[in-house]
Amino acid sequence: MSSGPFRRYVAIGDSTTEGLDDPDGRGGYRGWADRLAQRLADAFGEIEYANFAVRGLVTREIRLRQLGPALALRPDVATVVAGMNDLLRPSFELAAIEADLLAMHRALVAQGAVVLTFTLPDLRPVMPIAALFDRRRRAYNDRVRSVCQQSGARLVDVDRHPVGTDPRLWSEDRLHANSAGHARMAEGLAEALGLPGTAADWASPLPDRPEPTLRERLRAEARWGRRYLVPWLIRHARGRSSSDGQSAKRPFLEPWRRREGGVEVGPAGFEPATKRL
Repeated sequence: MSSGPFRRYVAIGDSTTEGLDDPDGRGGYRGWADRLAQRLADAFGEIEYANFAVRGLVTREIRLRQLGPALALRPDVATVVAGMNDLLRPSFELAAIEADLLAMHRALVAQGAVVLTFTLPDLRPVMPIAALFDRRRRAYNDRVRSVCQQSGARLVDVDRHPVGTDPRLWSEDRLHANSAGHARMAEGLAEALGLPGTAADWASPLPDRPEPTLRERLRAEARWGRRYLVPWLIRHARGRSSSDGQSAKRPFLEPWRRREGGVEVGPAGFEPATKRL
């Protein structure tokens, strides 16, 4: 498996690629894509990195809005992650999603990019209501595997690893990874690239912990419903999306430097991602 050198990384996708909910300490979000950029910079010196991700977009919107600009930057590494927002919509056109994913993969691979993506884990242990769309998720994952076989993209099959369902790797909203989850995802992608110092440890289970009591679970469900589910339902009933008014996190290639003495340097003059409304 090729391990580079990789000098130009472009990420396209939705909120998980944008980095929700992994605070960067500057009022924005970091996420696995920024963390992967750091791993690339550590391995190869200064790289160039762009991130077109915008929260709330479905796969078709990502293809129409982000693929062209990504191709124009001619990356040698690209991540293409889309689909979670499709799962949550009343209409779910799996064939169309597959066609859009395959088109994005093939276009980037044809330019010489190594394309990376991952499957979606089973969220039922994290969010019981996810049972309503788990059949969609499993069908989607099968199509992602097929797309990768056809395009030659490298797949991190998170769905095959039980740790992906551990609630301790998910944020309070239950739709986005927390900082620990984003760190694990970045390591999985770095391993798929064959970067120095990577291993399969990212998929290791967390230590056992006591199961929450029924009362604790009921309290947690009520709190989550009040803080996240009800506002989400109201927003979509009004025809609004979390993408409204949002722009790409990092729409231009900018330098990202290696860590110096164990300190993450990142890009000079870094502008943090817009804070979620």
